[in-house]
Amino acid sequence: MASTLFTKMLLGHRLIHHPSSFLTHQPQILSSLFSKQLFCIQAFPFSAHTSQNIKTTGWVPSMASSSFGRRATYSTQSVSTNEPVVSVDWLYDNLKVPDIKVLDASWYMPDEQRNPIQEYQVAHIPGALFFDVDGIADRTTKLPHMLPSEEAFAAAVSALGIENKDDLVVYDGKGLFSAARVWWMFRVFGHDRVWVLDGGLPRWRASGYDVESSASSDAILKASAASEAIEKVYKGQTVGPLTFQTKFQPHLVWNLDQVKKNIEDKTYQHIDARSKPRFDGAVPEPRKGIRSGHVPGSKCIPFAQLLDSSHTLLPVNELKKRFEQEGISLDSPAVTSCGTGVTACILALVHLSLYLDGLHRLGKSDVAVYDGSWTEWGSHSDTPVDTS
Repeated sequence: MASTLFTKMLLGHRLIHHPSSFLTHQPQILSSLFSKQLFCIQAFPFSAHTSQNIKTTGWVPSMASSSFGRRATYSTQSVSTNEPVVSVDWLYDNLKVPDIKVLDASWYMPDEQRNPIQEYQVAHIPGALFFDVDGIADRTTKLPHMLPSEEAFAAAVSALGIENKDDLVVYDGKGLFSAARVWWMFRVFGHDRVWVLDGGLPRWRASGYDVESSASSDAILKASAASEAIEKVYKGQTVGPLTFQTKFQPHLVWNLDQVKKNIEDKTYQHIDARSKPRFDGAVPEPRKGIRSGHVPGSKCIPFAQLLDSSHTLLPVNELKKRFEQEGISLDSPAVTSCGTGVTACILALVHLSLYLDGLHRLGKSDVAVYDGSWTEWGSHSDTPVDTS
């Protein structure tokens, strides 16, 4: 059914060589991937600085390209799995390297009223596949975008055309937000050759690099096939051949009982990525029926404090300072949480990637993420809650 839907779409696949060429006085009519409804998207304007010429040089792959001044020849061989963030310049120079696949993992809070699949259809990095954060998720729970089963993840990722040999670069439409969630998901299922694009699509466009518009491309068909594949798995139906094999890493994901136990044991530092007012219980939670406050003993590092105004990671010394200010030990194990398990993954990413002149690394052991996060914890009447 999905194939029939998308082959009937009238808009083609084109490369936008100059951001200003996307300006138009008429909205484009595109087909919605999941609702199968037609909708209108008004083309959005671009600032003047996005019309710069394409760059041909850049920084070495690093946590934030503004933080390092070394130049290098670009190659996937120079990227370490301990450095989970790459720059837009690195991706541009490696975009056509065989076995590199780029994933658009955009996801937005409900109150933002932004539709990631619609925005993907309007503009994405050339060749990028769309990874549906809400769709590639556990279908047996009411909690949002929970980690799916191994079988379901393998089926969905295989439908996208991803293989174990692939190097993956994940980005999102905000800069650095939901991409970290998908980075974490692949690592949970045993795929370490995955990186997050620092600054995401906004930084890519600001650097003057091309974007594509795809309303009827193969990538849209694959996104639909991934959604259908995961639905079949949860219905007990047979799916197509798998190109991706999972190897579950249980130490990277925590459940509610483990968080309860840690309140008593205090073995792991618990870091909450939500805003301070939400952490303190000073404001109501955005989802109904969720208590306000935080897990007893946890500490708060709002994810936004790790990013600059363009949603790009801060320099290394400033990131380290944020952790030290909250009394987070750089040598002790940690578990992170947030509202629904998305921005907690930003904390996990930073925890893994921080280096200080090669002398001290934050994250000697991998950081776990509490998948259910506050939406699960705050919805239970018997879980302890502290407020400040």
